[in-house]
Amino acid sequence: MSVLGVIPKIFYEDIQQGLHLFIDCLGFSIGYEEPGGKFYVIRRDATRIILVEDAEFARKDRPEIRLITDDIEALYKEVAQKDKSILHPNLTHIKTQPWGLKEFALRDASDVCVIIQQDL
Repeated sequence: MSVLGVIPKIFYEDIQQGLHLFIDCLGFSIGYEEPGGKFYVIRRDATRIILVEDAEFARKDRPEIRLITDDIEALYKEVAQKDKSILHPNLTHIKTQPWGLKEFALRDASDVCVIIQQDL
């Protein structure tokens, strides 16, 4: 038996902020949208994320998630061309970290942080 991945669920007060970050900037697509537009399963390649509009849960905690890529330069270029304002102010460019990763980060208007990483 193997564990094959993790699917994060991210809560938003305004789901449009999450859709902008993941669909518009990171190139995910909608795999499922519940009628009413408050629950989405989005995907890109083998990665799945659940986005939920729920103000109560969104106010409790803002997540930080990491996405692993095999071409960080291409993904950085893709995001930067779409919306540079989404780049996290603490990691606006690809940086080689002492712990063996190259990283850059994104932060949406609701403070969800997504760190993009690639092994060295």
